[in-house]
Amino acid sequence: MNTLNNPSRTPLRTLGFIGGATIAIFAILQSTYGADAPISIPGITAPLETAKEAAIAAVEAEDVALSTPAAAALSGDAKTVELNLNTLWMVIAAGMVFLMQAGFCLLELGLVRAKNTINVIMKNFLDMSIAFAGFLFVGSALMFGDSVGGFIGSSGFWLSAFPAEHPFWGFWIFQVMFASAAATIASGAMAERTKFVGYLIFSVFMTMLIYPTLGHWVWGSYGGAYAMGGDQGWLEAMGFKDFAGSTVVHGVGGAAALAGIIVIGPRKGRFGKSGRARFIPGHNLPLAALGTFILWFGWFGFNGGSTLVSDAGVARVLVNTAVAGALGSLMSMIAFWITQGRSDLGIALNGALGGLVAVTACADIVSPALAAGVGMIAGLIANSGGTLLEKLGLDDVVGAVPVHLFNGIWGTLCVALFNEDGFSINILGIQALGAFLIPTVSFAASYMVFRFADAVVGMRATEEEQEDGLDAAEHAANAYPDFVTD
Repeated sequence: MNTLNNPSRTPLRTLGFIGGATIAIFAILQSTYGADAPISIPGITAPLETAKEAAIAAVEAEDVALSTPAAAALSGDAKTVELNLNTLWMVIAAGMVFLMQAGFCLLELGLVRAKNTINVIMKNFLDMSIAFAGFLFVGSALMFGDSVGGFIGSSGFWLSAFPAEHPFWGFWIFQVMFASAAATIASGAMAERTKFVGYLIFSVFMTMLIYPTLGHWVWGSYGGAYAMGGDQGWLEAMGFKDFAGSTVVHGVGGAAALAGIIVIGPRKGRFGKSGRARFIPGHNLPLAALGTFILWFGWFGFNGGSTLVSDAGVARVLVNTAVAGALGSLMSMIAFWITQGRSDLGIALNGALGGLVAVTACADIVSPALAAGVGMIAGLIANSGGTLLEKLGLDDVVGAVPVHLFNGIWGTLCVALFNEDGFSINILGIQALGAFLIPTVSFAASYMVFRFADAVVGMRATEEEQEDGLDAAEHAANAYPDFVTD
């Protein structure tokens, strides 16, 4: 969200100075804290496996070395309990991520004018419905099925082979929430001038084809722990890491948002004849703030659930998530305060979301101090990114492109830059490849889908429809019938 403020708001030179100083500070932190030895925990004599490896071991292990006959007799029950707890945690996390859909909805409808409220709700609601259907029948097979050259899955369509009590279902219900989130990101950027049917066509392609295919490149092997596929995607095989989806989810969705706003153009009245941006305020900032709170809460499930196991490692992932969001909000607000002489609600909310997006790729491999650095830079990116779009004549109603695309790239690079085990130029190269390539492919694919939908049903509402509001033009309804809306 960046359009809560006057378009003349943030001088990029000042933000660049603040950003440079922040990077220098955290370079020092990296050299100080980046290679800390692991903390010794009583009773644990070996390093913990990575979360994904632990999930695979929990499902596939058939024999466990136990020290006593009594323990051996209980081994089957112990493994069952562990598996059930891991599955339960994924299901709980899936519910938290599901609630993020409500957060996206409230955030977006708070930032649009009242006459477009129902249209916003319809798009957010249908995104989830389309994702459930498309990911069930096609998407999950393309993402986690047997790999064709590391580029796309090819098995597991319709998911008819799994029995009722198989742990795969916990994994699936968690993953489908990510598919829905990737599509919904574009909705807010394109609000107030996008035809409803045209948007639904994009949602189908995103959840059934674009997101699953790109997700396979990075997470293709993850279904192997649950008896589906197991082959690595080509980027995954190179060593590319994206813990919970800064690129796979947010970068993909943010790139689609960029394609969408280019195809449909700005809202009527957003830019003057000289190209100067005009401020179009949303109708309910308290709802936007409530939506951000809900999104932040859901992010604990988004990142915490991506461990795929219920162990002590989840707690630090949640700490890193909270810290990055908080510092993103603070840094964004302080920078705006310095440059504009006042604090701003939208900037604070925007910065928090930027920090949350950025830490999503690296929440499992950074310390809280370094997570703070990730969030602080993300807050500046979210802030200045909105200014850049306006200078380019692009109308992003909720700031989806700087928050999700720009910070998705930043967070993915942080896997190498702020890794607590130290910096590696080779890892940075691999991270940069994925961080830029995946959004580029998403942009190209989404652009083609939007052009196709525009040719078939039309993507842009007419000026008259925009003037009347999409609630009346598209749905013959009024969200606030007791009031005159504008």
